[in-house]
Amino acid sequence: MGMKVKTQSKKVNKAWLNQHVNDPYVRLAKKDGYRARAAYKLKEIDETLGLIHPGDVVVDLGSTPGAWSQYVRRRLSPNGAAVGELQGQIVALDMLPMDPVEGVHFIQGDFRDAAVLAELEQALTERHVKFVDLVVSDMAPNLSGIGSADAALIADLVELAVDFAKKRLKPDGALVVKLFHGGAYDPMVALFRQTFKVVKSMKPKASRDKSSETFLVGLGLKNSAAE
Repeated sequence: MGMKVKTQSKKVNKAWLNQHVNDPYVRLAKKDGYRARAAYKLKEIDETLGLIHPGDVVVDLGSTPGAWSQYVRRRLSPNGAAVGELQGQIVALDMLPMDPVEGVHFIQGDFRDAAVLAELEQALTERHVKFVDLVVSDMAPNLSGIGSADAALIADLVELAVDFAKKRLKPDGALVVKLFHGGAYDPMVALFRQTFKVVKSMKPKASRDKSSETFLVGLGLKNSAAE
């Protein structure tokens, strides 16, 4: 039975709040100890494509509030635990602060800033990591509603993630990015096809029907810096 939410705000906010409280993934996240329902988006992508394996090095871009890092951390635990032994490494980055996730090295900063990117590179070097197994990006710009401007903002983030992947992914590594249907979609799919041997477009069940978000997954670099 759905919960009723009382609020003095506008009807649209009340409808959203009711939907949010009654959302099965919101409830599941609370039950499973995830900070956001987004964990189940990555979970479905991972379970469908088999992306995460023990011993992997994973970079989580746009990590706050930390649900994807939490999911990866559990996948790299021998017992699927949120704490304790970890078989692998996770480096996370976001503009916003993130509460600590055990075993995750977090960098606060803008991925578009060369100094922040250098800090990410340094964090990997300090961990004796030259190439990573998986890059996941839930980065999204603040959208203005102006189609052409938003497409450029989205494309910029995706292109930066692809550039990082080309430089740092193992030959059989994978990149997952969030994308929105619109002006940037087709060019970004084309970029992925130029870069990766296999490209998948996925809309996980935990992604709301009304949302235009989708996730692009690139598997296996066509030209790897590691080769």
